[in-house]
Amino acid sequence: MAGPQRRIAPIALLIAAIGAGLLLHLGGGVNAAETREVEIDNYSFSPGDLIVPQGTTVTWINHDETPHTVVATGDPRAFRSGGLDTDDKFSFTFTKPGIYSYLCTVHPYMTGKVVVQ
Repeated sequence: MAGPQRRIAPIALLIAAIGAGLLLHLGGGVNAAETREVEIDNYSFSPGDLIVPQGTTVTWINHDETPHTVVATGDPRAFRSGGLDTDDKFSFTFTKPGIYSYLCTVHPYMTGKVVVQ
């Protein structure tokens, strides 16, 4: 009685593998989300300008001894960190294309931009 089931299982696996391959080939696969980092050091964001694909998570890391913030300048503000002490991190996932300018509200001359494609 196990004979028919033994023949069906490999066929089902083959069909599933072909279907998954076709789905990926047609662009229906899931893309791994990208991550990028922006260093806050010496009172500047590095890199200052960043171009990323939609769905990317950007993490800002403060390496200064002074607290900083990361605040979008658009209206409404897309993101706003609290105060970041030394080695603190703030992350935001960019789900919509656009240009996102930001600054440190403690030191407004510190500016940056994320371009989401």
